[in-house]
Amino acid sequence: MEGVGSRLVRAAVALLIGLVFLGRMLSWVIYPTSYYMEWLRKITASVDSTYFGIQGADMLMFVFPVLFMAVLGCIYLHLSKENKPSLKKTNRLPALWRRPVLVKGPLGIVTGAELTFFAMFAALVIWTFAMFLHSSYAKMNAASAHKHGDKLWEAKLHTAGLRLGLVGTLCFSFLFFPVTRGSSLLPLVGLSSEATVKYHIWLGHIVMAIFTAHGLSYVVYWAAKKQITEMLKWDKIGVSNVAGELALICGLMMWVTSLAPVRRKMFELFYYTHHLYFLFFFFFILHVGTSFFGLSVFGLVLPGIYLFLVDRCLRFLQSRQRVRLHSARLLPCETLELNFSKTAALSYSPASILFLNVPSVSRLQWHPFTVTSSAALEEDKISVVIKSEGNWSRKLYQMLSSSTPVDHLDVGVEGPYGSPASTRFLRYDKLVMVSGGSGITPFISVIRELISLSSKFAPRSLPKVQLVCCFKNSQQLAMIGLLLPLAGTHCDISRLQLQIEAYVTREEGPDTENYNKHNELQRTLFMFKHNPHSHSPVSPVLGPNGWLWLAAIISSSFVMFLILLGITTRYYIYPIDQDTGRIFPHLSKSLLNMLFVCVSILVGATAAFLWNKRQSETEAKVEDPSWFIDGDRELESLPYQSLAESIRVHYGWRPDLEKIILESGTEESSVGVLASGPKGMRQRVAAICSSAGSTNNLHFESISFSW
Repeated sequence: MEGVGSRLVRAAVALLIGLVFLGRMLSWVIYPTSYYMEWLRKITASVDSTYFGIQGADMLMFVFPVLFMAVLGCIYLHLSKENKPSLKKTNRLPALWRRPVLVKGPLGIVTGAELTFFAMFAALVIWTFAMFLHSSYAKMNAASAHKHGDKLWEAKLHTAGLRLGLVGTLCFSFLFFPVTRGSSLLPLVGLSSEATVKYHIWLGHIVMAIFTAHGLSYVVYWAAKKQITEMLKWDKIGVSNVAGELALICGLMMWVTSLAPVRRKMFELFYYTHHLYFLFFFFFILHVGTSFFGLSVFGLVLPGIYLFLVDRCLRFLQSRQRVRLHSARLLPCETLELNFSKTAALSYSPASILFLNVPSVSRLQWHPFTVTSSAALEEDKISVVIKSEGNWSRKLYQMLSSSTPVDHLDVGVEGPYGSPASTRFLRYDKLVMVSGGSGITPFISVIRELISLSSKFAPRSLPKVQLVCCFKNSQQLAMIGLLLPLAGTHCDISRLQLQIEAYVTREEGPDTENYNKHNELQRTLFMFKHNPHSHSPVSPVLGPNGWLWLAAIISSSFVMFLILLGITTRYYIYPIDQDTGRIFPHLSKSLLNMLFVCVSILVGATAAFLWNKRQSETEAKVEDPSWFIDGDRELESLPYQSLAESIRVHYGWRPDLEKIILESGTEESSVGVLASGPKGMRQRVAAICSSAGSTNNLHFESISFSW
């Protein structure tokens, strides 16, 4: 009965979220119409007070619905958290929606569902801009333009520039949702933060293109009117042009450095420049104020910014801690595995992402890495694998592999982050995992998770697993050994229906010398010292490990913001506005709003974080995990023989992916095809799954961290 009751509550919460979302979509559609203005006047008249003024309507129409959905999402995910892994072979979306529709192009690999929603968003943007222009141009003629000292084309250009700014603001309101790592909204539709970064990229291009057109329109208008000095206007009551120009400059710097050719060749430049988003948003709010020509701006962009700031504050608090790094395993292919201690309360899904900061390498840079351990199989540790490819990872590898390796290392972490649907791969009859080079790392945790589940379910009830991995040389075969945990954790891999096809593309045969070196180095375990007072195990930081706490932070901080806003408006702003001939500056009002938002979030998030930290520290007062004792003996006891029996190594040629994937589609009724690695390889696998010759039972999923 308890399970039935939980399902009914979840269904009711999901229904309520759906209804609120539909209402929010309706408000987007009518936003550029005259109906919206009439609706806004009625709502403003009903909620207008000396405590909130017109901002009360903004909070009610734009901010509250989104934050309410976020809180309900936390409740829904909390109720879903206790569900046991299901072996039911079902999928949420029709196969056609999940199938790649576009494989190559500026959008990357796009499924039918993604293309549909992208088209809907594009239609919303076009509709909004068209309706704005239609309502403005319908009242415009040469006489009305001349009355304001403009020619007709100048008046139309001025109006078009203004409306472009409003449309850009609409797009900007969506920009931060995809990069809120601990979001409670993304998991509701089966998305994770790393999978939605590409949506952030799409939105970023759209936002900056529109805002650039907005700025150029005004520059041309001022030049035609010989009023170029308007660019130096900083109006405290109305629109501040200088603030808008500074925001645009910051945005353009982020936009240019985020382009793929620049980002991949000069990652540090992209990384540091992208932190200008703080200044971009700051000057943006100073430019537009709290409302603009009767249309809410601050309220429109606040929900996405608010949830992002909550997440960013929690990430900052977590990153200030130094975690307990116990060991590193070095591989001959310039790859290393870092093993951290964690509390038993920390749970995460396979292929989650952990962000690392090593101050001795770089104090400012944070880099994402795939978690290779399994929370179900390894309760007291969490591991990541780092391939020496960039400047940061190369310096770290050289530091640990030097003749005088370090005996301790300070490391900060953020995360792990991943989709709560940790066992979504169980819905398939077979998993075909295709990887290239270090792209094997996401599949390590998936296979370890299946090893853990094999002790709970009959082996035949779990999906078959075929791992197709490509390497340049035989030294990289050492990465296959990472499929097994480092410790003496019980893991009977023989119960898993696992087949590994390894392809060494640049060698014609096995290299005995390198193979022996691989066996020797793979069993090299470097131990680290740690300070029990300053180094602590990786512990949960709300979000996926505390959805109710996240709901409490969002709710309490927003209530605190409303209280601060109401008191300030009633006893400070309202008396000034009521004074004849005086108007409270919009710029000051914007600064106060931003200050109240930041203070409310900081207080709410810090209080919840410190409370949970105290509980985590109590749980963390345990001895070092036994898997670090006598490491050589533990390594020798690992079931490498069972793993070796599952491996076939092919030298000198590449796999026939089309044959492998299509044959799997004819053998099983439901096949999950996962691709991780170079862009060309992922596109090739996506093209096979979407080809006319493939069957409907091939379900493609791309795992990428390079975008």
